[in-house]
Amino acid sequence: MTREKIQQIYELLFERFGQQFWWPGETKDEIIVGAILTQNTNWQNVEKAIANLKRTSVMSLDKLHALPQDELAELIRPAGYYNIKAKRLKNFLNWLFEQHNGSVEEIMSMHTDNLREELLSINGIGRETADSILLYALNKPVFVVDAYTYRIATRHHLIEPECDYEQLRSLFEDNLESDIKVFNEYHALLVHTGKEYCRPKARCSGCPLEMMPHTVETEF
Repeated sequence: MTREKIQQIYELLFERFGQQFWWPGETKDEIIVGAILTQNTNWQNVEKAIANLKRTSVMSLDKLHALPQDELAELIRPAGYYNIKAKRLKNFLNWLFEQHNGSVEEIMSMHTDNLREELLSINGIGRETADSILLYALNKPVFVVDAYTYRIATRHHLIEPECDYEQLRSLFEDNLESDIKVFNEYHALLVHTGKEYCRPKARCSGCPLEMMPHTVETEF
């Protein structure tokens, strides 16, 4: 029943919204940086920060690694919490260059579980950020979970409100074919739905999932 429901949600959302073309980024380097910078801000602010990095010709992991942290912080200022995010980005870069020769190709060859464990050991890289890097930049079959996923899954009775991140991630991974494209598209469709309809105060009228059983009394 759960598998069919998860599949039905995907089909309804895809039928309404179509392909989402996520993640916005021209290179793997840019996608990784964007995944770290998008913490606690909206994508428009991240785009401004990335535009600064491109304008100054440092939008590559090796150039960012060589860049002093204070200069990096100033360039990513539009993303908010820029000193904290500069440190987090540096933490990731130091791990990549010290442990894996600065090679994205090297970490892509790692087993997904081992790589995820290493990413999560980096100070400032949480589960959503790690999984976004794994899926969108490194082409690993990992389902990304965020507040939109939780809100929609809770309201449509796929999970209980006390469900944690790993349980929710497993719910989707266990009930979908392990397909990078499907994981990518499904997450993007959930974000679209969460922004437009399944907001903290739900706007169910016109939602592609409106006719499916759901509960909206609780705000998330």
